[in-house]
Amino acid sequence: MAEGDGSVALLAGASGLTGGFTLDALLGAPDVSRVIAVTRRQLGREHPRLANRIVQFERLESQLKGSVCDVALCCLGTTLRKAGSQQRFRAVDVDCVLTFARAAKAANARRFVVMSSVGANPHSRNFYLRTKGDLEDELEGVGFESLDILQPSMLLAWRAEMRPLELVANALMPLIAPVLRGKYLPYRAIGARTVAAAMLGATRSGRRGVQRYTYDGIQALARLTTPRTRPLTPPKAPARAR
Repeated sequence: MAEGDGSVALLAGASGLTGGFTLDALLGAPDVSRVIAVTRRQLGREHPRLANRIVQFERLESQLKGSVCDVALCCLGTTLRKAGSQQRFRAVDVDCVLTFARAAKAANARRFVVMSSVGANPHSRNFYLRTKGDLEDELEGVGFESLDILQPSMLLAWRAEMRPLELVANALMPLIAPVLRGKYLPYRAIGARTVAAAMLGATRSGRRGVQRYTYDGIQALARLTTPRTRPLTPPKAPARAR
């Protein structure tokens, strides 16, 4: 990591699909000395460099008081279907993420890496994209030295339990990908493992300030697989209407 060898990483969302892959990437990274994974329930896995902290996200800042980390990574998120209402969805995808970000800032994290969504815009008519846009704006106000926002489109992954539509999408999206070029490139589906690798890669990019990455930028981050890789100069993102 750019922050220095033997960095301590604070991770939220490790029990989810991409979060689980991100945890694997962090534990396999030689430049990460310790991973503090905050979850609501026990992860059920052991590793000499893993510390699993069981928390209540409503009280996260007080429960992590005294913790110290170099970088924080956030894969928290739900779906409208699982949440059951827009209010509950926002409570997870905005409120919990911001609570984690503030706790990470208090723990001295200089870099914050978060998974958002392609098309995120606080002015969008779409509730999901508007919520993600609101989250990004709020995170910019937390004041991290470095804020890396990954904006993937549909995530591809084969799981033991998949709904029929997920099976169809995972089979068809790779066939559609070659058609999505130019301004449509950010909407290509991308592997959840690739996004997880990019989460780790972002911690090694050497970039400061706020950076947003869509499909090609995420792929570039995922290639930063060793601590000695040169810092990434990401492609310029199109200006977002505000």
